[in-house]
Amino acid sequence: RAAAASEMKLWRTPWSGARPRDPFADQSGHVWFVGQVGNFVGRLDPKSGEFKRYEVDAGTHPHNLVVDARGQVWFTGNANGRIVRLEPATGKLTNFMMPDPKVRDPHTMTFDGNGDAWFTAQGAGVVGKLTTSTGKIRLWKMESDSRPYGIVVDSKNRPWFDLFGTNKIGTIDPASGEFKAYTLPNDRARPRRIAVTSDDVVWYGDFTRGFLGRLDPKTGRIEEYALPSGRNSLPYA
Repeated sequence: RAAAASEMKLWRTPWSGARPRDPFADQSGHVWFVGQVGNFVGRLDPKSGEFKRYEVDAGTHPHNLVVDARGQVWFTGNANGRIVRLEPATGKLTNFMMPDPKVRDPHTMTFDGNGDAWFTAQGAGVVGKLTTSTGKIRLWKMESDSRPYGIVVDSKNRPWFDLFGTNKIGTIDPASGEFKAYTLPNDRARPRRIAVTSDDVVWYGDFTRGFLGRLDPKTGRIEEYALPSGRNSLPYA
């Protein structure tokens, strides 16, 4: 069977060595991203090819970026212990500092249906929630060397996250604050980033073993599918 026609278009950022990452398309089709090394937030207009740069505080090393339902841009300060809101119209930055100074590395972030942000901090071993209406941050400490990494929210506002240093996937009940972990069948499994489908089934890539995994929270059943390239595939997200 003939392959479907496809086209790939590339845009080279004007700022070399900045390590652009985690692109996010907003409601108007603009693509936002962070310059992880360059300490900036960038925006690309795919129609014109025009880039715009927003400077952030030195030493931030922004890691992950999300645009909320109101068009506000949020990113994690992976080296200076904060979550930051950027107002695109003015470039104004609002910092939400971690309540514990040991949590210096907010990593990946996502929003729930209430407009609040859940996030991981890999090195600190923490999962957190920022209530955006008050600016209050609550932290949940995970087990030692668990390295919480990717995080998503399902239709019930439950966050799901990989514990990349272990063979576990965790969740937190948003009402009670209770933490629960699901242990993957293989001790060597290391889930990295994660996804949830419309039926609230959780999917993950096993980075070290080269598997795609499926967790059904209703039953607790876990299924794994070997990828064609095996361990060399290193599924990240």
